[in-house]
Amino acid sequence: MDSHAAPLRTRDSIPAKAGVGLRFRHHREVLEARPAAAWLEVHTENYLGGGSAPACLDAIRRDYPVSLHGTGLSLGSAEGLDPAHLARVRELVERAEPGLVSEHLSFSVAAGNYLADLLPLPLTEEALGIVCRNVAQVQDHLKRRILVENPSTYLQFRHSTIPEWEFLAQVAKRTGCRILCDVNNIYVSACNHGWRASAYLAALPPEAVGEIHLAGHSLRRLDGARTLLIDDHGSRVAPEVWALYAEALALFGRVPTLIEWDTDVPPMAVLLDEAAHAAALIEEARNGNCHALAA
Repeated sequence: MDSHAAPLRTRDSIPAKAGVGLRFRHHREVLEARPAAAWLEVHTENYLGGGSAPACLDAIRRDYPVSLHGTGLSLGSAEGLDPAHLARVRELVERAEPGLVSEHLSFSVAAGNYLADLLPLPLTEEALGIVCRNVAQVQDHLKRRILVENPSTYLQFRHSTIPEWEFLAQVAKRTGCRILCDVNNIYVSACNHGWRASAYLAALPPEAVGEIHLAGHSLRRLDGARTLLIDDHGSRVAPEVWALYAEALALFGRVPTLIEWDTDVPPMAVLLDEAAHAAALIEEARNGNCHALAA
């Protein structure tokens, strides 16, 4: 592909349509066949180093709107952000000019050690101050607003004092960031903790929601009759999550929606089929009839 064939898309180009998460197994197909995806999301940390990945992203970027979704900034770390990692993220943002940049409400660095997971935070005023400080630093460094995603969680801290939905809303209010509303995460956490998923959605400020994620989950049986939902991104979106997505569209309107799939990644055609279902719901939301289609 001619690297000078077309200009890079601008940072504001993510449409209010259904996109898909781009994984390495899809690179060749996307470059050669150019499937009809409305937009693509890539994981930031997969493109920070050398090798072929950044150049491949450059080529893909000329044909598709792209967003960057990070997992390594550790917005909840009390010790602050890693300046070297933040600098690498900034270099990628400046190179790719993504339409959206997002991260997770979690931490993955403690006492200088990197933990290969997105760990939950104690939802306290102290933690809220830390997250807001870190989000503000990221936005200042990148010179742009980011989105912060609600986590999927499997435990809660006894000393938490702020409901998760209120915590997220306060981060958006205090920093000016936007919310990446992961509907599957809300459903998973609600089932695991006994929350009402619909009430969680309704508590989020609609004007702050700038993107929605959808993914599959699995059921794990524990001792006795107890079960746990796992946000494994390894299957199609569940019917219950589609129904919750319809509620989200009714509350937040038409916003960019992303199909995630990270475990046992299927062919691109499967992701596009899921995106088509989301696109139909987005269109129905315009007509006020998305609940019927979700069912």
